[in-house]
Amino acid sequence: MKINADFTKRVVLHADEIDWLASPMAGVERRPLDRIGDEVARATTIVRFAPGSAFSAHTHGGGEEYIVLDGVFQDEAGDFPKGSYVRNPPTSRHTPASAPGCTIFVKLWQFDPADREEVHVDLTKAKPVPDPARPGTATVPLYDGYGESVRLEHWSAHAAFRQDVPGGAELLVLEGSATEHGDALRKQSWVRIPPGGQIDAKAGPDGAQVWIKTGHLNQISVPGAAGT
Repeated sequence: MKINADFTKRVVLHADEIDWLASPMAGVERRPLDRIGDEVARATTIVRFAPGSAFSAHTHGGGEEYIVLDGVFQDEAGDFPKGSYVRNPPTSRHTPASAPGCTIFVKLWQFDPADREEVHVDLTKAKPVPDPARPGTATVPLYDGYGESVRLEHWSAHAAFRQDVPGGAELLVLEGSATEHGDALRKQSWVRIPPGGQIDAKAGPDGAQVWIKTGHLNQISVPGAAGT
């Protein structure tokens, strides 16, 4: 299965316009953003767990990165409420579930094979640091390594900036509204910018909180490929 699999093209999607698709597990549904592969895939997805639903125990051969958008996500490591940012590296194993129900933004098979760093950040408690080079912008660094950088940014009303992204970029709006290259973005809008592109963004009248990943789209590995 291939969904938005041409990484030389810019993609803008609004999650609330995408139909929910059933997963193999009862009560777990998905909104695909990009995907290469079948059930084991390099994928970026919005996933919804109905109350009391769970996925079978599994190992993440290519790593897993997620943000809890609503509710409480649960596994052997504990409870992860709304605002949790987690990186489970390659070879990690868990049994995901949610007693109260939850929605997460999740990326699979997108780690460097050598990466073994676990990351747990409560975005609701992390203190953003003002960026002196970009008025109206404050940043929470989340991860930096193996050629990629991940951060949460808080944009004040109408704050604007541009950034060249030689290794490409992804943006997910968590709160508020913004525009990027003139495209109107709202909560759970997702943008993928190809390598060699540029982020050209401006916050809306109420500001925005945006998850941003850069530098990771120069080399696209998929399950089963040589060296993965």
